[in-house]
Amino acid sequence: MSGPQVVPKPLLAVLKGERQSVPPMWLMRQAGRYLPEYRALRARKGGFLELVYDSAAAAEVTIQPLRRFGFDGAILFSDILIVPYAMGQDLWFEAGEGPRLAPILAETDLGALKPDFGRFEAVYETVRQVKAALDPAVTFLGFAGSPWTVATYMVAGQGSKDQGAARRLAYGDPARFGAIIDAIAEATVVYLDGQIRAGVEAVQLFDSWAGSLAPLQFERWVIEPNARIVEKVKALHPDVPVIGFPKGAGAKLADYARGTGVDAVGVDETVDPHWADRALPEGLPVQGNLDPLALIAGGEAVEQAVDTIRAAFANRPHIMNLGHGILPDTPIDHVAALISYVRERETA
Repeated sequence: MSGPQVVPKPLLAVLKGERQSVPPMWLMRQAGRYLPEYRALRARKGGFLELVYDSAAAAEVTIQPLRRFGFDGAILFSDILIVPYAMGQDLWFEAGEGPRLAPILAETDLGALKPDFGRFEAVYETVRQVKAALDPAVTFLGFAGSPWTVATYMVAGQGSKDQGAARRLAYGDPARFGAIIDAIAEATVVYLDGQIRAGVEAVQLFDSWAGSLAPLQFERWVIEPNARIVEKVKALHPDVPVIGFPKGAGAKLADYARGTGVDAVGVDETVDPHWADRALPEGLPVQGNLDPLALIAGGEAVEQAVDTIRAAFANRPHIMNLGHGILPDTPIDHVAALISYVRERETA
């Protein structure tokens, strides 16, 4: 009598080092603003945080793009600022302006915050609900923000163009800034551990503002804390792949890949994929790096970019993805056309 049938998971296989003739696909921010069904649900819920903290609604948003497009990966619908929220900062979203955190750590000591990791529980419930509903061939991805990027919001209380407040603090009082980074790293391990226990099969660390740091600062505030997170997550869950995405890292990408110990590295759209293939460790799985604006243009622009990316990464495990998040004005038919183009062009 045979045992239960094992359903192949192409994306998870790539993250574990297996090259596929057709690269599996998911898109950063695929659950969200470009989909009419998401906009309708958000309008009913009233606000972004209300949507995140309604586990059934967040699970629905996570699954929406799978129903429409049949991606190989589902990305948890949440936000990187759930970590500072659980660390004790107030979090809200200003309409048309983005997130706000208070008190700001440029003016307040970290010790004044009262952590409440119970604020992670609604996210874990979202994971459980998605896991129960997900096609078994789809890989379920969790995520967190990397300490540097999360710290830029915690220090300034909001996003900024140059991350100046955090950079000033990191140079001017590295011990104080280091304590913030360490606290974020510890909370992030708790958060990712909880996501994995609830059902995600791989996790991504988003370092959206990694590109704003000078090389020595990059080593200290990006590579070192991410390496600690990877080490601790691996100690708890040795078989769960970790994707690192240091947006804007440029020539520092290879040092990041080697120094952090991530299982796969995300490559943003500004990086030459042929250079990345030469510079990155042999056999390391790579994710990316289609320009989100090429996807908006569609047609020949997308096809040329896809052909270039696939040629560059032909000899290593590769996940087709964008170089950053999908933009709200992306035509839905362009996403469908991208998926068709990638899946119809099998390579040897």
